[in-house]
Amino acid sequence: MAVVPPTERIWWKERIAKVEIMWVAIAFLWGLVMFFMMIYWHGAGKQNISNEAYRTDPAVFAQKAQAMAEQYKVREEAGIPVVHPPPGSDVYLIARLWQWWPILELEKDKAYRLHLMSMDWQHGFSAQPVNLNLQIHPNYDMVLTVTPDQAGEFGIICNEYCGIGHHTMVGRLYVKE
Repeated sequence: MAVVPPTERIWWKERIAKVEIMWVAIAFLWGLVMFFMMIYWHGAGKQNISNEAYRTDPAVFAQKAQAMAEQYKVREEAGIPVVHPPPGSDVYLIARLWQWWPILELEKDKAYRLHLMSMDWQHGFSAQPVNLNLQIHPNYDMVLTVTPDQAGEFGIICNEYCGIGHHTMVGRLYVKE
């Protein structure tokens, strides 16, 4: 049985316990700290990629990728061209069921503008073993500036389910010294 019936009690006029005020203040201050840490880590933590996205036509993007592949092709692997574009250039990578095209060969410590686009469904771009993840959408040219800082062979996988052959969607990226 309540001391004051609920119909006669106005909740916002009730006294708040000091412990409750303390926990609300702690939660509010922690929320502020986390908010400003997100802003700080975006710039200082280098964990979030600053990229650009442009709406474009898949046919136009495919023509640019084809022209780049023809101009900078150095060899073929399993019928897929391996391209070695010059540092500072625009590099195009196509995602389509169930393939990354072409294979890229970049130089260590050199910057490139990487253009990514899906020709069919949403795909996920994940360069392994580094933590580089992006969602690749149809009709959008996702552009990011990359500067590989490790030499070696890297796998490119699709980390967004894209159909029955999703598990076979693996590409390669070579970084040369």
